[in-house]
Amino acid sequence: MKNYVTEFVGTFLFVFSIALAVAHAGALAPLVIGAALMCMVYMGGHISGGHYNPAVTLAVYLRGKLGLPTALGYAGSQFAGATLAAALAPIVTHQAFLVAPGTTDLTSALLVETLFTFALVLVVLDVATDDAVAKNSFYGLAIGFTIVVAAFAGGSVSGGAFNPAVGLGAAAAALDSAALGHAWLYLVGPLSGALLATLVYHLQHPSEAV
Repeated sequence: MKNYVTEFVGTFLFVFSIALAVAHAGALAPLVIGAALMCMVYMGGHISGGHYNPAVTLAVYLRGKLGLPTALGYAGSQFAGATLAAALAPIVTHQAFLVAPGTTDLTSALLVETLFTFALVLVVLDVATDDAVAKNSFYGLAIGFTIVVAAFAGGSVSGGAFNPAVGLGAAAAALDSAALGHAWLYLVGPLSGALLATLVYHLQHPSEAV
């Protein structure tokens, strides 16, 4: 239970921070978002692994570090936390929290979601799950700043979710037809990125059993 609580609370605080940063932080929003993720990863990394992202959970499951029932429980906790955060944020911001691509070129948006989620998940696998760097102190910083880079570089193109819980949670809370119409982008892109990252991780570590 403690793992699911951690994933719920961490995802809730992360997404709530995203919503307020988008509304109030202006050009510094990507830095706020990355810092929020870093803090949450340090908060819960030693308890649940600090995933807060179904794409990360998928990759950890595929590595054999998480059982299927637990992985599904993580994903459910993450989605619930994200949806609640997206529903509560408008009380503060007085605007709906919507995640949508900034371009009509959905191929570009899908590519950005896929590749930057690939980068995020690969960093997570290499700095937070590899025995060669076990108990390091830099994993949260590396993960958080990957999101800073992703949000600055690609957020204006794809909407900058890089996380199915963020994209789907915002759509579910808003019940906005446009947001719901783009929800597939934040499922297909990040999960594809997670699969690619898992493959590359195993190419980096050929001695590790798949």
